[in-house]
Amino acid sequence: MAELTCVGCGPGDPDLLTVKAVRAIRGADVIMCPTSREGKESIAYSIIASVVDAAKRPQVENLVFPMVKDREVLESTWKANARAIAERVRGGKNVVYLTVGDPSLYSTWIYLQRELKSSYPEIKVSVVPGIVSMFAFASKVGISIAEGDETVAVIPACYDLSRVRETAKNCDTMIFLKDGRYFDQVISLLREAGFPSSSLFAIAQDVGTDEEVVKKLTLGEVTKETLTSKYFSIMVVKRA
Repeated sequence: MAELTCVGCGPGDPDLLTVKAVRAIRGADVIMCPTSREGKESIAYSIIASVVDAAKRPQVENLVFPMVKDREVLESTWKANARAIAERVRGGKNVVYLTVGDPSLYSTWIYLQRELKSSYPEIKVSVVPGIVSMFAFASKVGISIAEGDETVAVIPACYDLSRVRETAKNCDTMIFLKDGRYFDQVISLLREAGFPSSSLFAIAQDVGTDEEVVKKLTLGEVTKETLTSKYFSIMVVKRA
């Protein structure tokens, strides 16, 4: 029977794809890619496009995952997309499903995997991990995420600022992934939580792409102009 492989595409730079990821992509009959709306290019596919085997000419399909919070809509989407994947595999196609970063960290794959295991347990599934943006970012800026007995918190999107405030009181390194719209409010919370002005501050947007912007300074040097409002952003603040 054909198989399904989920491939982590890393933060955006095709050179950061693993050898195993490239092998899976080049062996695929069908490549299925997440996108936020119909007609929008898949960011995941744009990362891997240069390594696709043109001679094999795999079928490329987008799966829409709407950016909404309505649980009913989300669950319906997961079921429909899992069914679309299962149909291709059952039809004898080796399918690769792409996700930006790593499949196990805040990705669409997590929900698809649960649905596939529940409704299509006969389908063989494998997962290829990808480099996570925070590590690509740390290597580029030249910082450590954690050392010794330091604690780390990873915040996916700052919708609940009260939780951010409490977490900041007990953490040495705060990593904020996505949703730069809230970064200005976060800076105030970190200062209130006791992060001194000398704390390391680093921020970037579009890591691993041609539009990449990276800044490194101290928390005390941060101004509103330092921040970004782009969704695909990352910010790291490390207590001095």
